[in-house]
Amino acid sequence: MYVCLCEGVTDGQIREAIYEGCCSYREVRTSLGVGTQCGKCACLAKQVVRETLSEVQSSQSALAYSASFVAA
Repeated sequence: MYVCLCEGVTDGQIREAIYEGCCSYREVRTSLGVGTQCGKCACLAKQVVRETLSEVQSSQSALAYSASFVAA
């Protein structure tokens, strides 16, 4: 779905930016230009960033737990 019509940025592009290393809304905004024109998309863009960062952190935590085992 399009998040920023002014720059033509989708939620998928925002998620991809996070997966490629962006760690904040500010970094996503700099990278993709989202929220730099009229600003109407800023709330939704921030929400997508927060949700994606949360998903990434959860998946990293799950990997850390599943990889920590003790051989008997």
